[in-house]
Amino acid sequence: MNGTEVLAFGRDAIWLTIQLATPILLVGLVVGVAIGLFQALTQIQEQTLIYAPKIIAIFVALLLFLPLMGSLLSGFMQEVAGKIAGM
Repeated sequence: MNGTEVLAFGRDAIWLTIQLATPILLVGLVVGVAIGLFQALTQIQEQTLIYAPKIIAIFVALLLFLPLMGSLLSGFMQEVAGKIAGM
């Protein structure tokens, strides 16, 4: 394996990590902003109000996006196994 192949492999691994994390982070961001807006509009200053809805939303998002994440990881692993077998 030469340097360009190693860099390409690292780039693909970082891109896969971004693809796996983005849906969950976006759900957490949207729920956090919505709860913050709700707190600002109603002037409820409870600091722990944000945690329960955010945890539930992230759990539901994980259940929804798990097949996509599994297929992405499976494809990446098949690519890696193919490169190992080709050595």
